Amino acid sequence: MTDDLDARADAFVLGLTDQRTEAELEARLDHDRAWAAAVARARDRLLPLDMIAPEMPAPLSLWEAVLPQLDAPLSRPPVSRPALTPVAANDPGPLRRWLPAGLAAAVGILAGIVLGGNWRVPDPVVVAVLLDDAGRPTAVVEDFGQADARIRFVAGIDVPAGRQMQVWTLPSVDMGPVSLGLLSGSRATLLDTPPLPTPLDGQLYEITLEPLGGSPTGRPTGEILAKGLAARQDEV
Repeated sequence: MTDDLDARADAFVLGLTDQRTEAELEARLDHDRAWAAAVARARDRLLPLDMIAPEMPAPLSLWEAVLPQLDAPLSRPPVSRPALTPVAANDPGPLRRWLPAGLAAAVGILAGIVLGGNWRVPDPVVVAVLLDDAGRPTAVVEDFGQADARIRFVAGIDVPAGRQMQVWTLPSVDMGPVSLGLLSGSRATLLDTPPLPTPLDGQLYEITLEPLGGSPTGRPTGEILAKGLAARQDEV
């Protein structure tokens, strides 16, 4: 029975199920712990494949979409810090949704130049522009290291009732993804992150859709809403 569940989880993670079945399996993650655990195991097994995606240059259309959004000033200061879920995750997300390495790294360099506004904060160690499945910029993460990071949105995300967005990063394959905190909406938020190694160039950041209170397994199990690879700002 476990073998059948794992085989089905592998197909789900690889995107080999039809659209209707995929939606049913996605919804099942909220209430079926055995299924959620099987999906987490599948994503762990497929992690080495995810890490070898070829680099691709950022298209001109992407730059044209990012620039106007990042130049717009924020109308309000960051909201209060959300409650965090102290979990250690081990899953980077479905293979079909990984971002080619060169894309977000290149855009992240640009983001580091134009971000900041009127907030008096140190320069971030890394910046990552997170894109949705269609390649549209959705959010920007600035990681300052030493348990402090900030996320800003350039596009709104509709979150269904009973669900919540959760931010993750992948410091290393051995450590696995780690939760940076929960979001209460598509607004600028300071993340009181757990102690982690200094962020690296090319480090993965992503947002997933999880049940209220965060992932039930301590690993990303829900739909990936946006993802991107970071660019080190002190190396630009």
